[in-house]
Amino acid sequence: MSNIGVVTIGRNEGERLIRCLKSLIAQLPKETPIIYVDSGSTDDSIVAAKSLGVQVVELDMSRPFTMARGRNTGWKYLIEHFANLKYVQFIDGDCELIEGWIEEAIATLENDDNLAIVCGRRRERFPDASVYNRLVDMEWNTPVGEAKFCGGDATIRITAIEEVNGYKETMICGEEPEMCIRLRQLGWKICRIDADMTLHDAAMMKFSQWWKRSIRSGWAIAEGVAIHGKSPEEYMVRESFSRWFWGLILPLVTLGLALPTFGLSLFLWMGYPILMWRVSRYRQSCGDLPSHARLYGFWCVVSKIPEAIGQSKYWLTRWRGKEGQLIEYKQPTIAGT
Repeated sequence: MSNIGVVTIGRNEGERLIRCLKSLIAQLPKETPIIYVDSGSTDDSIVAAKSLGVQVVELDMSRPFTMARGRNTGWKYLIEHFANLKYVQFIDGDCELIEGWIEEAIATLENDDNLAIVCGRRRERFPDASVYNRLVDMEWNTPVGEAKFCGGDATIRITAIEEVNGYKETMICGEEPEMCIRLRQLGWKICRIDADMTLHDAAMMKFSQWWKRSIRSGWAIAEGVAIHGKSPEEYMVRESFSRWFWGLILPLVTLGLALPTFGLSLFLWMGYPILMWRVSRYRQSCGDLPSHARLYGFWCVVSKIPEAIGQSKYWLTRWRGKEGQLIEYKQPTIAGT
């Protein structure tokens, strides 16, 4: 496996980062280069990574931090210092590599020269720790087979990522799907295989964390529309309209017409339980337990509101000509070996 290198990105991941790096060290041959790119951590993440023998690259703090910038810095460092690499495994600092994944990913890439990216099942490490962790675990369960996009954890062919010059560094979120669009436009394919890839630690225990994460999702949808909404596939156009309608337009119309219609407009609220039921039915068709599917349906509909706020924030920031700032929902953990 000397033809693959690993890029891990993180910011104040603490113990999560240590688990991540230890999972890589335990499974990969010693000659496999592991690069940790740090985005201005204020905890002991950098010290911990170095103590494990991992090569650390610290991003220049004079420029805004983004995950896209971290990933680009990592893979470019790899190809500059390790010329014989064919693939790069990206893994977020809050994830752990599952044993056997690298072998399966490389075998899949070797069997199809048109494949740019292979990804697998990312699972939550503690899905029962909170309702929000459970929602994230379900979110990771995407269909197996040829896919349009991947997530942050993925195995990528270096010639493919070089061809599109990697991720768009100005994006504060949603950079993986955006790069995948550019890859597919050049004829590359993305595939999700039926294999466990990583364990993710969302550490999302509070409603406020889920709310911030949902705002970030709305921002990603809005920026996706701004960049690729006019492409033939109309990327995220439908998703964007859904957030505007359910998260902003319908509530305003319902309340605004309450007096003129003597309260009849309030019956429009019935659309929400109907939408919850439809989402729940879809999730059950994907194999989710009925109780989990109902849970997902409820929170999926509630999320329309913060996602609409996220869209508004993006367009307002763009209209004002300012750069987006990271939307972080996690609390730093204490790093230590």
